[in-house]
Amino acid sequence: MKPIIAPSLLSADFAYLAKDIEMVNKSEADWLHIDIMDGVFVPNISFGFPVLKYVAELTEKPLDVHLMIVNPEKFIPEVKALGAHTMNVHFEACTHLHRVVQQIRDAGMHPAVTLNPATPVALLKDIIKDVYMVLLMSVNPGFGGQKFIEHTVEKVRELRQLIDSTGAQTLIEVDGGVNLETGYKLVEAGADALVAGNSVFGAANPQEMIHQLKNL
Repeated sequence: MKPIIAPSLLSADFAYLAKDIEMVNKSEADWLHIDIMDGVFVPNISFGFPVLKYVAELTEKPLDVHLMIVNPEKFIPEVKALGAHTMNVHFEACTHLHRVVQQIRDAGMHPAVTLNPATPVALLKDIIKDVYMVLLMSVNPGFGGQKFIEHTVEKVRELRQLIDSTGAQTLIEVDGGVNLETGYKLVEAGADALVAGNSVFGAANPQEMIHQLKNL
């Protein structure tokens, strides 16, 4: 089965955002990945909902929304209003994770949980069956263009084992430093979805890069 490819809007050219979204629309990409940062949970600020409303109107791909923010449950209505397919919240940002996951599902979206590089996969044991997807960060969140953390490959294997041993149907997504080389390793280890930023939007032919990632 071919991996799900989700180009990351964070790496697009904001001066030509409509053009980059149109490229993604025409490509073999499956989702459009959107990182929302608050400058508190991570040391950066990205998009606000007024901009994302415009993005949602332009894109033809399902939105994979990743909230790198404190108290992400406060913004479930806003993410739902975008028509998001998946809402990703950080394990580290949710005191009552099971409740937040249920609120996301009740809002009609697929709930996903994100783990920072230093957060062990084993902490998901009690909730793995309740989430649609787990996003493993392969860089420390907050900035694009960072170096891939190699241990993520082993982490994907650990997560795949947890999913298989519990009979869960959860997808595995990886975000950070994904290119053809690292993407191949991740898919081999059991990843289902790849978030690609600089490797796509920095390529001479972004659509061709998406095609190559899709066929890893």
